[in-house]
Amino acid sequence: MSGANSSSLTPDFFILNGIPGLEAAHIWISLPFCFMYMIAVAGNCGLIYLIGHEEALHQPMYYFLALLSFTDVTLCTTTVPNMLCIFWFSFKEIGFNSCLVQMFFVHMLTGMESGVLMLMAFDRYVAICYPLRYTTILTNPVIAKAGLATFLRSVMLIFPFTVLTKRLPYCQGTLIPHTYCDHMSVAKVSCGNAKVNAIYGLMVALLIGVFDICCISVSYTMILRAVVSLSSADARHKAFSTCTSHICAIVITYVPAFFTFFTHRFGEHTIPHHIHIIVANLYLLLPPTMNPIVYGVKTKQIRESVIKFLIRDKMGIT
Repeated sequence: MSGANSSSLTPDFFILNGIPGLEAAHIWISLPFCFMYMIAVAGNCGLIYLIGHEEALHQPMYYFLALLSFTDVTLCTTTVPNMLCIFWFSFKEIGFNSCLVQMFFVHMLTGMESGVLMLMAFDRYVAICYPLRYTTILTNPVIAKAGLATFLRSVMLIFPFTVLTKRLPYCQGTLIPHTYCDHMSVAKVSCGNAKVNAIYGLMVALLIGVFDICCISVSYTMILRAVVSLSSADARHKAFSTCTSHICAIVITYVPAFFTFFTHRFGEHTIPHHIHIIVANLYLLLPPTMNPIVYGVKTKQIRESVIKFLIRDKMGIT
């Protein structure tokens, strides 16, 4: 059996086939992905640096934003360089254990991203509904513990993916029609029963995605009630404007995420496979690319901090 240990039916490697049906266009498809990745790395690293060095941004909202930026840049770095190697150099082979590691980090970081968006919704709820107690409720230790809890939740729920996938026998070949090792894409290559994988994947989606969206919805319902009760139109506008960046981040993250999730389970025979793979890649690359732009454009404090930083840099002030 080529590429596999015949005694254990565990392959030595998988072949990531890129985007099936569009192999001839891989070079052209890679260009916007490469451009988006460069923007994502520069934008998120710049945002993390700015939040770390500008005292005006040492507030809970921006600490959560820095955590989101770190999660985003790590997430796209987990997949995009390998994807570009597939597109440019046809380096399609990935070791079995390396595939499992990539799968773990992809799903763990997407779960972390969802959790951070939930924490940011709670941050907006406290800032608008309890403005006088904002900094006393969301202290640095509370923020650190919330971030750690989100990380541990994601690790504990995603780690079984690797165990469930590793136990499966692979006797039907090693070709994965994808650009990275996604849980269900790998499980479908198996000749064993992947029903447990599918059920557990659905359970994790409920425990992370649906739970986080419910928490975000509750937070914004409370925010809406508080804002509507304000007597001043200017106050209502100011309160709503502090949430627009976060709402944009939610839409950018969850729309491709749910498209990918439901396509895997219900739309496999109705949606062309290359569309599914392209959206799955945008799901990992679009939020890291757009979030720094959205927050940079929509958030006044970040715009002002960027201008101050550029002026200081131009004048040579440290």
